[in-house]
Amino acid sequence: MKQIGIGIIGTGFTRRVQIPAFLECEGVRVVSVASATEANAKAAAAEFGIGHWTTDWKETVEHPEVDFVCMTTPPKTHREIALHTLSAKKHLLAEKPFAMSSEEAEEMVAAASKAGVFAIVDHELRFLPGRLKAFDMIRAGEIGTIRHAKYSFRAPHRGDPDAVWNWWSDREQGGGALGAIGSHAIDTLHWYLGAEVKSVFCQLQTHIKRRKDSSGETREVTSDDEANLTLRFHPAGFAEDATATISVSMTEYPEYQNRVELFGSTGALRIDSKGELFVGDVDAGEWRQVPVDIGENIPGNADTGFARAFRFIAPLIIEAIREGKTTLEHAATFEDGLRVQKVIDAAHRSNDSGRVEEL
Repeated sequence: MKQIGIGIIGTGFTRRVQIPAFLECEGVRVVSVASATEANAKAAAAEFGIGHWTTDWKETVEHPEVDFVCMTTPPKTHREIALHTLSAKKHLLAEKPFAMSSEEAEEMVAAASKAGVFAIVDHELRFLPGRLKAFDMIRAGEIGTIRHAKYSFRAPHRGDPDAVWNWWSDREQGGGALGAIGSHAIDTLHWYLGAEVKSVFCQLQTHIKRRKDSSGETREVTSDDEANLTLRFHPAGFAEDATATISVSMTEYPEYQNRVELFGSTGALRIDSKGELFVGDVDAGEWRQVPVDIGENIPGNADTGFARAFRFIAPLIIEAIREGKTTLEHAATFEDGLRVQKVIDAAHRSNDSGRVEEL
């Protein structure tokens, strides 16, 4: 069995979720880890027994034993890292939001096509068994034609005014709820409906307007911690004249929620944060739960569904790379990342102008 050498860029989500999930896979070795902070790179290397650590991500990409790069860094860095990785003919898992603009995303798509390597976007929630089961049910016509969808996400994380100002607080670095969570919601609706967004109306809000950075200086928060979108879709796939709403808040409490609801001509589906699946039959009056495997959380992580999902996708990624594939069934391609980026760009324009934006 060919061993797959992994290079890790970033020590946040990657350290908590991706490294543990990949190390559960057979025939895998994490070769190098890079972080902007020396202490973080060194600590991650020590925790997982990684032989090489660095503050220069190019060293990780260019390491001769690295076959596959996981890029989990602020969006501002994605284009440069992706283009360098792809030019080196290394396989790539790119974090979302995919890019800072559609123009950057188009460059990344072209580079991946030219490189001919395995390249996907980390929309791991697609791989929760409940979400996959819902995908199959839609395509089997079990809820008819989709008329409307609702995506509701709420978490309290950014509601704490004492949370430190960092890249997440800065729109110029790609921070904000729209990119971080809205990208997952948009991708989910594209995937389920098999249709693309026709128009978007978006309102962004910043509830915590100033934060102190790590040096104690108070700085303005320029990114959003709440995003509300109203969408119309082109008639295609499993939707006809469909609409959708997306509500994302990083300041709401008391309970975490990540819920997708799909309303068809003959029934409805609901998928909750861990992939719990429910069917709403016409005139039934209540949701009926469908048994599905929800997997297990990775210890040390909040049980939001993301770690469970990554545990499902990690071995499939390794298998696809080992088999010489350039993508993975159900995985979000770079082209999918571009489609999502176009909606995010239009959402920003809508918020800035106060008008509906056509795509």
